[in-house]
Amino acid sequence: MNKALADLIRISRDTGSDPTLVQGGGGNTSVKTADGKYMYIKASGTALKDMSSKAGWRRLNIDTARSVVKDKAIAAMPPRKRELKVVDRLLEACDDNIKIEARPSVEAHLHAWLDTAVIHLHPSSAGAFVNAKTGRARLDKLFKNEKTPPLWVPYTDPGYMLAKRIARLVQRYRKDHRAKPQILFLEKHGLFVTAPTADQALRIVRRVIKLCNSKLKHPKKAKPKAVAPRKIEEAKRCIAAAYARALRQKPQTWHYPNAAIDQFMALKNAKKMLTGSLTPDELVYAAGPAVWIEKLDPEPIARKLKAQVKAGKKPSAAFLVKEVGLIAVGTEKMAPTVRDIVLYSIFIRTNAAKMGSIMTLNKRQEDFINNWESEAFRKKLAAGK
Repeated sequence: MNKALADLIRISRDTGSDPTLVQGGGGNTSVKTADGKYMYIKASGTALKDMSSKAGWRRLNIDTARSVVKDKAIAAMPPRKRELKVVDRLLEACDDNIKIEARPSVEAHLHAWLDTAVIHLHPSSAGAFVNAKTGRARLDKLFKNEKTPPLWVPYTDPGYMLAKRIARLVQRYRKDHRAKPQILFLEKHGLFVTAPTADQALRIVRRVIKLCNSKLKHPKKAKPKAVAPRKIEEAKRCIAAAYARALRQKPQTWHYPNAAIDQFMALKNAKKMLTGSLTPDELVYAAGPAVWIEKLDPEPIARKLKAQVKAGKKPSAAFLVKEVGLIAVGTEKMAPTVRDIVLYSIFIRTNAAKMGSIMTLNKRQEDFINNWESEAFRKKLAAGK
């Protein structure tokens, strides 16, 4: 096996198996070949932890991938048309003789501008800082002894605009520091680590996570609160009834006992902290923050679900029910991802609030992501067309 591909599989499995680093299908990785001509990168539709020698990656021509960012015609297109064009161009950049319709990560053109090995994750530890009002200043202080300081990337819409901005920031960084950045913190998004080798990239990831965690408050280790089965079933029936009234759907509902969720729900300001969507991942996988429910009445829940759909949003998939805990809506495969997103979200919100205030996506940013992730668009992306 090509060394670059072997390294890609190794770093993907290593980081992708930890839900505190990446949730669901989020995050991506890449490794460039020694001759600098090609880049192996995670393919969309495969979780990092499931990558293998036969599936979960594509090989791209690096110059072709970089040309996407340089193309002024693409930059002038309306967002939807632009992002679909980027997908086409990145597929054209693939050079691997793979016959299956697996498209490379939509951030492939971004990876092309970074160092040999790239690991992009959504760690809860870094998330606490990039979603806090004072997060940037705190990170500057925390990483002040780095030979090459972290690069802060202000929030930018995912896809082409983010790739273009990072390409520009990296070029400026190299002029200022005579080196490529190794750590990039993306506001309201996540973390990029990039290094000359895969081993170096993994070491940097572990160091960044350890350093960030050292300044954060973590849930106490405890057993989940015992909840009577009758209460759980009552909560699940209520939410299912709300879905039936609002959307004429019969959803699968799941209860997840968890001590960290119990501790969050016991906070006086827990409900207030659940305002606004934190990151693209929370919006995509859980349709925003968990809905706080104190009284089991399907009617107000149904009204909220109707209002979400009418506004062009997806209906909520997570509900924090008083004296019950988390009820997730989704398939047996998707519900655990909703749970992981909620755990990620409440950890970030608790710590970001302690840093002053929580930064969430504004309406324009939410609308872009909801449109970017619309059903028709997702199908086209998944089909690699």
